[in-house]
Amino acid sequence: MPESAAIVGPVEAVVCDFGGVLTTSLFEAFTKIQEEFGIEGQDLGAAMQLLSERNDENPLFPLERGEISEEAFLAELGGALEEVLGREAHVHRFRHALFDGLDPNPPMIELMRELRDRGLRMAMLTNNVREWEPLWRSMLPVDEIFEAVIDSGFVGCRKPEPRIYELTVERIGVPFERCLFVDDLEVNIAAAVELGMRAVRFESNEQAIPEIRAALS
Repeated sequence: MPESAAIVGPVEAVVCDFGGVLTTSLFEAFTKIQEEFGIEGQDLGAAMQLLSERNDENPLFPLERGEISEEAFLAELGGALEEVLGREAHVHRFRHALFDGLDPNPPMIELMRELRDRGLRMAMLTNNVREWEPLWRSMLPVDEIFEAVIDSGFVGCRKPEPRIYELTVERIGVPFERCLFVDDLEVNIAAAVELGMRAVRFESNEQAIPEIRAALS
């Protein structure tokens, strides 16, 4: 478990990711997108790379910051796939295919509920898409467990940008060093630790749940 050298005092808040932690893997969900589009993984990767080169960043990033609409993103992606495939690509069901490939992760959800019941402050910090909010909120008891939800699509910044972590601690009123951050991506973990948070990288329930309990003991 990565730790900051400036840790002082007990953990007062848990800041948890959504996709890949409270749900099954997002990487697995992307296979559903490929099936829906009738394409291979390398074709989707090539189209995303084409857009990354044109826009100087991954095309999902401005979508997750709410800078472009889902409609605009899908128009760009559809055009890039047509260039790669040499045929029309139907991408309008992107979100539905993605969420068809995601399932809740009950052990982690129950752990978060337990930690809330123990009196810890609870926040969800997610890179997400504004138009997708009804779909992902319907998967989990979000408002039952988390007092604050910081969604990149609504706040204009995304992990691992420092500002979204700053917004999180501002909303729950707990300093960085008293927060435990849980995420499945190393780049997001590294950014949190740089700011002073304690962190557990989620790789599996069997690994992460004991590490989270140990960090809170």
